[in-house]
This record gives sequence, C-alpha cells and structure tokens, in this order.
Amino acid sequence: MIRFLLNDRLVEVEDIASDTTVLDYLRGNAETSSAKPATEQRTGTKEGCCSGDCGACTVVVGEPEGDQLKYNTMNACIALLPSLHGKQLLTVEDLAGSIHPQDNQNKSELHPVQQALVDHHGSQCGFCTPGIVMSLFALHHEPAENQPDVLEALGGNLCRCTGYRPLIDAAESLANGQPDDKFFRHRAETLSRLQTIEQLGSVSGNGAFIPASEDEFARYLVENPDARILAGGTDLGLDVTQQLKKINKLVLVKRIPSLQTIHEEENELVIGSAVTYRSLKPILSKYFPEFAQMLDRLGSQQIRNQGTLGGNIGNASPIGDTPPVLLALDASLDLRHGDTLRNIPLNRFFLDYKKTALQSGEYIARIRIPTTPHQLKVYKLSKRYGDDISTVLAAINLETSDDGHITRARVALGGMAAIPRRADLCEQILTGSPLNQETLSQAKAALCQEFSPMSDVRASSEYRLVAACNLLERYFMELSGQNVRIICHA
Repeated sequence: MIRFLLNDRLVEVEDIASDTTVLDYLRGNAETSSAKPATEQRTGTKEGCCSGDCGACTVVVGEPEGDQLKYNTMNACIALLPSLHGKQLLTVEDLAGSIHPQDNQNKSELHPVQQALVDHHGSQCGFCTPGIVMSLFALHHEPAENQPDVLEALGGNLCRCTGYRPLIDAAESLANGQPDDKFFRHRAETLSRLQTIEQLGSVSGNGAFIPASEDEFARYLVENPDARILAGGTDLGLDVTQQLKKINKLVLVKRIPSLQTIHEEENELVIGSAVTYRSLKPILSKYFPEFAQMLDRLGSQQIRNQGTLGGNIGNASPIGDTPPVLLALDASLDLRHGDTLRNIPLNRFFLDYKKTALQSGEYIARIRIPTTPHQLKVYKLSKRYGDDISTVLAAINLETSDDGHITRARVALGGMAAIPRRADLCEQILTGSPLNQETLSQAKAALCQEFSPMSDVRASSEYRLVAACNLLERYFMELSGQNVRIICHA
C-alpha cells in the first residue's frame, strides 16, 4: 500500500495501477481496480506537454533529508504514483489561506508567492501559472545558503503570454524572505509523520514493490528480472505518457539509503546510483567543476530534483548527458546481482543501441569516479541553451607533459553513435603527440573516420561531425591558453 501526505491528509493507495502518473491521479483520471475513477479532482495542476518539458504540471514534494524537511519541485505528468510513497505532495490548491495560524480560516487569502505574481502582473491566460506558483513556492522555502538562481528555479516553466520579466520580478520580490505559512510552521510535525511512514518498512501491492534495503532490492530483482526499476522516473515516465506502454511490475529504489549516498574515498568518488543530479552537484563542483556546470543544462530544475545518475547511465541513451563525461573520467560501475558484486569500466558497459552489459536481474549499484588530476572540459551543443536534449556532447580530458606532449587522452562523445563512446582512433593519434596544429588536424581526421552520426530533427550527420571536430579544436585552444570568443546568436 502506497502511503503519502496530500497536504496534511494521509492518503493510502492500494487499488490504482502502479504506472498511473501523479497528474492523472490528481486530476481524477486514474482508474481503480474496480473501474471507478479516483476521487481526487485537483485540476489546478495542468497537463501541457506530458513529457516533463513545459512545467504546467509542476507540483511540490516534501521529503525527509536528514533531520530536515526538504521541498522540491516535480513534473507530475511523468512521475509515477509509487514515487510519492513516504512524501508530502502539495498542489496549488493547498496554498491559498495557508499563511495564518488558524489554518482552517481565511481560505480565500493568497499565499505570498501567489500575491507576488498578482502584484507584478505575472499571469495572463493563467494556464502555466499554477506550475510557476509551485516553482516559486519551492524557491521560497529553500534555505538561503542553498537557494538557486531565479532563472534556474523557473527554467522548467514555460510562459508564452506574460513573458519572463514579470515572473522574475515576482520571484525577486520574495528573495531573502522568511517563509511564514502553515507548511513552515508545521514542518517538524510533517517530518515526523513522514518518518513514521518510512519506519513501516518495505511496501508491495498493485504491481509495485518498494524495498527498504538494498538486500531486499537485490533479492527481488533476481526473482523478478522483468521488473522495471523506478528511480527518478524522468525517462521511464515517458514510456507511459509518450509510448503508451503498460508497466505491470515496478520496483522503486529511492527509499534505499545505500543507493543515495556519496563517499569520498582515496582518489575516488563513490556515488550511489539513486543520487539525484541536484544532490550530486555540490560534490562535483569540488572535484569536477566543468561536470557540475553541465548539470545546469541537463533538463530543468524539476528534472534535476528527481533524475538520477544511475538512471541516466542505465537507460543507455546515445544522447544521455552524463555518460560521455564519465567516460572521459574513466569511471567504473559496481554491478550487483543478488549477493554478487562486480566492477566493470564504463567503457565496457554500453554494447549497442539501448543494450548494456547488465545481466538479467543485475543492477547498477554505484558509480566510481577517479579524482586524480585532470584537464576535463565539457561542451554541450543543443537547440536551446537550457532544458534541451544534446545534439552533440563532447567531454575531453588530456594529460600533458612539461614539454607539451600529450601523455594520456580521453575523448568521449554523445550524439555521434548508437551509444555514448570514446573516440579510440582519435585518442591513439593524440597519445604521445605534441599539442600542436598538426596533431589537431590528424585527430580531427580520425574523428571523421571513426564516426558516422545519423541525421535527425536535431542536426544533420555533417553538422555533428564538423561540430565534434570544432569542439576538439576549441579544447586545444583553451588548453594552450588562447582566448576563445563565444558568439551567441539570438
């Protein structure tokens, strides 16, 4: 039975299919096992793109983070219902009248973030407004030391009517303001109620299994190798909403502590596969600032709040943003099957389009990244700067000697083949060669020889090849200390 708080009301779900989206549940479109519609009729949360892009469906989830209650935005359109277990779900309907101690009074009074949008003329047609309100709510409740930039917080919410200036003005009017609503006042009580749900242990029913430990998860997956693993669901949810697939068996991993930890070991970062992009960014900023900066362009804040590093690797997409970077850093994976653990280099994990080295019943447990000295640069090309899929992603990491020769080369590319892959021939040309124009020309020729990218709606094959070669040249220029002028055309 899935248990969560809808605002302050405990909800227990046992007769709704596990592949039901949170959006369908909220809007009353979910069907129960008795073919009756779900009772929630919260239509303030809108359906727009149904792919996690436009933000009209944005809701907020509160969940324990240590001894604190953390509020994050989430795209309800691609989030599956089991992902709410042990969390508090807030929608725009919960905000009005929440600023007074008498929580059952003054229900018509607006929340400060709603009032800010009114005061700064931030709503016209209103379709996108509930999602924007919820993004601002999460920003308003973010501790000052962790508060993201306003544009980052609103980057996953599209508005075609008002334009962004009134929205930015509304957001900035709330800056540094202490939240004073019932959610802030009751945070200790809410945290205690969520921790009580967590202490109930593993949960199963209606096609979903939510293990409380990694051992339980490993055993379940051996016995049910056909189960789909649900972490952030930012890719899996698209199977339901875009491909209209039916998922009969789900196993949720976001409640397993060992898969959500980051350890700093000697010369190595060990990252649990269920660590989210947003949780990962602070440690990456310390060791790999280029990697951390790229994460700002991976999806939107809503996606980064839920999506996981292990999921981005495991779905084996040729245009996944993190695998090329991890390849350039010589990352490896801990793969677990039952009680057996094996470690393989990431370079041997991707076999063919959507095909990996994972065996039946095996899963990615941890990602290991060496923290040895590096000269990593990461370049992402896409149709728009933020919240977009890569056309080409290049991660380049060369080591050079004092005399200017390349002693070690790692050049990894996404969007150039059926899998994220290293440019082996290019690396061979680079290794042992001087860092000069002749070496660059030979390395670019090698790239053109070993890659035959496809043409699609994002770019032609020819564009991708030229772009990859130009990114390698840009790396050479930056490594040799030359200024690189970046020209952006609006």
